[in-house]
Amino acid sequence: MIQLLCHLVGDYMLQSHVMATRKTADLRWAIIHALTYGLPFLALLPSLSAWLVIVGTHALIDRYAVARRWCQWYGVGFPGLWWRGTAEDFQAPPPFLGVWLVIIVDNTMHLAINFASLRWLP
Repeated sequence: MIQLLCHLVGDYMLQSHVMATRKTADLRWAIIHALTYGLPFLALLPSLSAWLVIVGTHALIDRYAVARRWCQWYGVGFPGLWWRGTAEDFQAPPPFLGVWLVIIVDNTMHLAINFASLRWLP
């Protein structure tokens, strides 16, 4: 539960509008956001390697929009690059749902990496 709270505080409460709007276009802003995101995790006294993985992967996932790319490739709210049906066979979700699906996938990626880092990195 504490890991989830650290994630929520770092990714939502400590992320400014400037960070949110610039992090996908500018690696510098992605790193600034990731370092800020990592601050609550210091309360967990992680190893340096775990903290660096949490911060580093967060910067890369956000900068390169990995969750959105996954959703587009796999077909979460999109037909998916592997889709072989016709456009009529795919019923796109409402636009707001597509946005939320990307947010949920993004959170899932971050939480899974954070958990693994905190659990298994010395």
